[in-house]
Parts: sequence; structure tokens; C-alpha cells
Amino acid sequence: MTITLFRTLILYLLIIFSVRLMGKRQIGELQPSELVITILISNIASLPVENSEIPLIAGVVPILALVCFEVLVSAITLKSPAARRIVGGTPRVIIRDGVIDQRELRNLRFSVDDLMEELRIAGIFDLREVQMAVVETNGSISTALKTEAQPLTPRDLGQRVSPAPPPALVVNDGHLVPEGIRLSCKDRRWIEGYLQAQEVELREIFLMTIDAEGTPYLVRKDPPPRGRLPRRPAEGGMRR
Repeated sequence: MTITLFRTLILYLLIIFSVRLMGKRQIGELQPSELVITILISNIASLPVENSEIPLIAGVVPILALVCFEVLVSAITLKSPAARRIVGGTPRVIIRDGVIDQRELRNLRFSVDDLMEELRIAGIFDLREVQMAVVETNGSISTALKTEAQPLTPRDLGQRVSPAPPPALVVNDGHLVPEGIRLSCKDRRWIEGYLQAQEVELREIFLMTIDAEGTPYLVRKDPPPRGRLPRRPAEGGMRR
């Protein structure tokens, strides 16, 4: 059991290192080659864990080889558009000027249900509002609305608005966030003084943000659930 746990831990750390080396991607953003590498690595890593008779090196070497191959392919595709098209494919336009390209949908094996689902995820429920829709190489759909369907912006109204960065997270579940404090242009002393004025301790805070105007927003942690109240004795039962 100890050997199995040790082998599992080594493979776990190796896979974490491999995924970090290949780059930060969400599962839905993986390119075809990255998805294949991920599946192969997971299958190879499971073999030494399930069968202790298989040497650990038999799983480590193929994983490292696949990672090195993926890094090499990524470097080639960065410099070669032709290689990028071969490995990752090219985006396909399925709606142009508000008209659905049914032939392109059939080539991509994209059903109407798939199209409508992706449009709903993008907040679009009326096909007539879509100027262009493109199926990206990772399978997601990028959309552009027609001019009359686009929301109004301050520029459309002739107004000039100064840029405002989003609020910075300075406290996360009772812990200070150094990067957020730096972005908020405050320091630890200022935050501690504010918390003292609010009569709240750092460990009691669920989250705290500071906006561009320096206004803090604080959310306290919920109180822990109370224990169950003792049951009352049933009527007619014995009482001590």
C-alpha cells in the first residue's frame, strides 16, 4: 500500500508539472492535439498505479516524451501558419450577414441544436440579430451582433467616460491578497485600520474589495451552523 501511494504521488506531481508546462488552458479551450496529449497522459499514468508490477519508469518516460513532443509541436505551430492549420485547423464561418451556411454546418457535423445552444450561451436568442458567427478551432462559437442589435455604449451617446479598473480583491476568506492590495493602491496598514474601525477581525471576512475610488466593499463570513437542539421527550414518555 505504501509503494502504491508513493507511485501515485510521483505520477500526480509529474502530471501537474506536465500540464503547467504545456500552458494554462480550460478543458473547453484545448486544441485537438492538446486534448489527445491529455487523454494519452491520463491513460499512461493509470497503468503503473493499477498494476504495481509495471515499473514506474515505464509511465514516467512516455509522459515526459509526450510533453516534450507537445512543446515542440507548439513551438513549430507558433512559427509556421501551415503547421498551425494542419495541427489545429482553421476557424469556419457558419453565419455571414445573418444567413446560416448550412453546408458548412454539415461539414462540421454541427446540428441546429448545437448552434442554438452556443448562441444562447452567448446571450443570443434571435438568429436575426447575428451578423457573423465563427466556429473556432477549439469548437466554441464567436459571434458578432448586427449594429442595430448591439447595446448602446457611452461613445454611441456622445459621452466621454474615464476608464475605471475593476475592484481589486484584497481579502480572500480571511487572508490578505498581496497582488490585490498593490492594485488597490492601498497598504496593509490602511486595511487593518479600516477593519479596526468596522470592529471586525481579518479572519471574520469572507471577501473584501476596493474599487477605483478607494471605496471598500466587505462581506463577512456566515456564522457556523449551530448544533442540533436536544429533542423534547414525547408526550406521555418518561421524564427525568
